[in-house]
Amino acid sequence: MTDENPFAPPTPRAAVPPANEPAVPAPGSTPEPAPGGAPAERPAETTSAQQHPTQQLPARPADRPTAQLSTTGYLTTLPAPSAAGAHEPGSHGSGSHESGSHAPGHDSAAGHPGTAHDPGPYGTAQPPRSRRGRLGAGTVSAVVLLGLLAGAAGGVGAYALLDSRTAARPADAALPQHAAGTTQVERPEGSVAAIAAAALPSVVSIEVRAPQGVATGSGMILKSEGYILTNNHVVAEAASGADVTVTFSDGHEQPAELVGATPDYDLAVIRVDETGLEPLVLGDSDDVVVGDSVLAVGSPLGLEATVTTGIVSALHRPVKAGESAEAAFIDAIQTDAAINPGNSGGPLVNSAGEVIGINSAIAQGPGTTTATGNIGLGFAIPSNQARHTAEQLIETGSATFPIIGVLLDPAYQGEGVQVSQEPQQGTPAVTPDGPADQAGIKPGDVILSVDGRPVSVADELIVAIRAKAPGDPVTLQVRSGKNEREVRVVLEERSSGQ
Repeated sequence: MTDENPFAPPTPRAAVPPANEPAVPAPGSTPEPAPGGAPAERPAETTSAQQHPTQQLPARPADRPTAQLSTTGYLTTLPAPSAAGAHEPGSHGSGSHESGSHAPGHDSAAGHPGTAHDPGPYGTAQPPRSRRGRLGAGTVSAVVLLGLLAGAAGGVGAYALLDSRTAARPADAALPQHAAGTTQVERPEGSVAAIAAAALPSVVSIEVRAPQGVATGSGMILKSEGYILTNNHVVAEAASGADVTVTFSDGHEQPAELVGATPDYDLAVIRVDETGLEPLVLGDSDDVVVGDSVLAVGSPLGLEATVTTGIVSALHRPVKAGESAEAAFIDAIQTDAAINPGNSGGPLVNSAGEVIGINSAIAQGPGTTTATGNIGLGFAIPSNQARHTAEQLIETGSATFPIIGVLLDPAYQGEGVQVSQEPQQGTPAVTPDGPADQAGIKPGDVILSVDGRPVSVADELIVAIRAKAPGDPVTLQVRSGKNEREVRVVLEERSSGQ
């Protein structure tokens, strides 16, 4: 069934072929051979669609089957003219356009099954010519009026049917609304919302454009004069001339320059030419305990001004981050607050709104070589370490770290950490006149603890030492053979890159 315009002008009929052209065979008949033995060519069928070209609508979807009319049924060829070739007025009137298709056996212009006709010139059945009179103007008006009345009656019937099914028609679609001023969400001081609102204006997004690609990360405003603290691995390419752009919480951007960086602690300071910024306060990470509530703020995956919540899940977690040549050893704060790539350099904030750590690394599942996103194990550089290192970077452009002056044996298996028994690549196991040498530590000795904190792998000893400052004294529990003793070591200073 098709939708047509009932008020469209009558469809023009196709031109009737001249009298000297062969008659068109009826549907289902077989053309007779033409003189000379060659088969007679059957004239092409002319359908109503060919008679009245129309714009084609998009085909229905394949999953909505429609009834198809047979091309040899009701849409047939036009009848051949009489021998005289004359056409009487009204012979093409409205016979094939009055109601669409015709049922078999009706007197139509196509010669349908069930109708007897005389054979034509080629032996095919010829239908009798219809002699219907042309519709007058009054008849056409009556038909149009009848159609309008029928349409109006159908519309009234449809509305009556809908009115009788009021249960399916909602009377009012308006949903309940709260009264103005009656809904108040409590966001007291110390709530997550209050802490986030205070911290977000001081957290920035950082983009570094280098020839090999674009790196993104986060940072926090450290001083009102434009100093910003972030991770070294975020802005490492800036040392080679890469462009650094800082985006602030209000959306404005500023180019930044590198002030100083250290891969040993994975910290860096950059600066923008802007003043009057609101810095975040670095808290005391020594006061942090497992279970404290924290917020991680930053731009994970480039999504600026993102806040996630969690707790401190562990302290003094030894973390080695980065490549071996420039690995950072972090005495890290562990948290289950969601941290993802792009959070690097952003602050870890406590319930007082103070920064207790700089988000730096996330754990990876066994067998993975690249960061796959948050798995509930994130690590932050303690704020006390960040403060000490940032002050050095601002003042001198570089940072130092403490050492005890020994090489450790990574192949040792057993309690504690063993000092190498042999030199490695020309470097002695115990640095002559270094802190360990002055304390009486010998090659092959085993260090069991630092200030009473047990160590079982080399990374634990390194991060425990680097959590201190050069010049600080530490107490080591040392075993030589079967004898154990405590020794006091004053840490020596070494600059990054040495």
